[in-house]
Amino acid sequence: MCGVCGCGEGHSHSHDHDHDHDHDHDHDHSHDHPHHDHDAEHSHAPGLSQARMVQIEQDILSKNNQYAAENRRYFSERGMLVLNLVSSPGSGKTTLLTETIGRLKDDLNIAVIEGDQQTTRDAERIRATGVPALQINTGKGCHLDAHRVGHALESLELKEHSLLFIENVGNLVCPSSFDLGEAHKVVILSVTEGEDKPIKYPDMFHAADLMILNKTDLLPHLDFDVEQCIQYAKQVNPRIKILSLSAKTGEGMDSWLRWLKAELELQRIDYA
Repeated sequence: MCGVCGCGEGHSHSHDHDHDHDHDHDHDHSHDHPHHDHDAEHSHAPGLSQARMVQIEQDILSKNNQYAAENRRYFSERGMLVLNLVSSPGSGKTTLLTETIGRLKDDLNIAVIEGDQQTTRDAERIRATGVPALQINTGKGCHLDAHRVGHALESLELKEHSLLFIENVGNLVCPSSFDLGEAHKVVILSVTEGEDKPIKYPDMFHAADLMILNKTDLLPHLDFDVEQCIQYAKQVNPRIKILSLSAKTGEGMDSWLRWLKAELELQRIDYA
């Protein structure tokens, strides 16, 4: 668990943006970020008992869940669809986002929160599509959390019934435990990664509502068993939905777009 493993030790985070907008998102910013609430630098810290580590972990997740509940209320009050995109590095999340935005931006209000340890490269790629994107750099931190996302909302002009993508830090471990207030976690798995990822990282695939099998255009050149991958995913999470596509060629993208529109319509119905 990230909160006690020291992954965020000594890091600082920043939002790369030039906006100065206020809204009624009622975070209490006098609180410390959940990452900073633990008093142990590493899980193997001398003198730190297993029971104490478990308590610290529970405290971190409890505070994160409080912020997530605030975020969720904010999204619900505006009829928004918010997706937490998670994956290993190099799965094609950003390419999938840019291709998705290109197909939907004329019909929907879209915004993106980008999470990376360093640089603003992905946010710049998103902004080039014409939609607002805010970069959060986590430093040594290996995931986004609900408090950071809440701060980001202060700088994005999110309209009612918007579609908000949160592109998490590339990591199939810690992001599985941190609720950001999203409607769904969407895990992206590239066919270049191996079909056994779902059973190697079961917590992430269990937490996700949708798995996107990406880069299917490369299947003729790889020894990747699609059916075995799907079987592993269903073994870990029988309720998970699975879509196969290639963001590069566009094959399978229509199914993804239909799923997005249907989920956004559900949020609008609940809002009404």
